[in-house]
Amino acid sequence: MDRKTRKNLKSDKFAQEVTSIWDWMGEHRTEVTRYGSVALAVVLVAAGIFYYVRHQANVREDALGAALRIDNAGVGANPQPGMLNFATQQEKDQAWQKAFTDVATKYHGTQEGAIAEMYLASAANDKGNLAEAEKRYKDVMDSAPAPYASMAGVALAQAYAADGKTDEAEKLLREYIAHPTVTVSKDEATIELANVIAKTKPDEARKMLEPLRADRTAVSRAAVQSLGDIAQQQQK
Repeated sequence: MDRKTRKNLKSDKFAQEVTSIWDWMGEHRTEVTRYGSVALAVVLVAAGIFYYVRHQANVREDALGAALRIDNAGVGANPQPGMLNFATQQEKDQAWQKAFTDVATKYHGTQEGAIAEMYLASAANDKGNLAEAEKRYKDVMDSAPAPYASMAGVALAQAYAADGKTDEAEKLLREYIAHPTVTVSKDEATIELANVIAKTKPDEARKMLEPLRADRTAVSRAAVQSLGDIAQQQQK
């Protein structure tokens, strides 16, 4: 545990929480006496871990927030009030890369780390560097909490499709259709797959989308839009 963490654990908030534990023990002196110093040690250690983890979550959120502020920052000689600003795009890009890389590396395996990793993957994909994007998306899929892992899987499928790797994209999306998650429903994965195979298998894509168009929901609107796109493609 580094010095900064130890210092944070000595904050007023942490001291207040530990004091509340001591107050509880004063009110339950009989139980404490009965179970002795072992129980006391377990309570203190458990409490310390709980508040340390909660504190660390706040630190991660702050770090990601700082990176997102850079992402939203302006560039040029006329800064907007209340908004971070950089003199040149190059300065912003360098700060952006460092901030998101730091969060992704330092908080690897957490939701904040996963979000930062996905930003980096998306940026790599936008630059045409599919190899780096694929590496980063796969890392999120392997290490991040489940909701983010599945989102990374869909993003990777989209990147594959854009690069012409339709078979890889189709395989990933069929997996999410068979095993939907909290953040990637069966219907959403179905629409993504229909979009991927629309050019090569338009009849199958339409067959997948038709059952989804009936309900007046965001899914049905997306299905109708995709059906319209398929129709336009076939008219060309």
